[in-house]
Amino acid sequence: MKKDIHPDYHTIKVQMTDGTVFETRSTWGKEGDTMQLDIDPLAHPAWTGGNQRLLDAGGQVARFNKRFGGLTLGKK
Repeated sequence: MKKDIHPDYHTIKVQMTDGTVFETRSTWGKEGDTMQLDIDPLAHPAWTGGNQRLLDAGGQVARFNKRFGGLTLGKK
């Protein structure tokens, strides 16, 4: 392997939006730096499941049937 091509892997602190801090290893920043998260995986809907609402804006099936409802694929 080539020497000096890999980034420095060191210990940093990660501060969650609720103020809790934990240590991890990363290539981000310098040794001892603190990364402050803007999006907290403990509270963000992408990680917690959140309020998943499927909205059918304008009735997708109804619009499809309105446009293509008169088409047939078989013989008349």
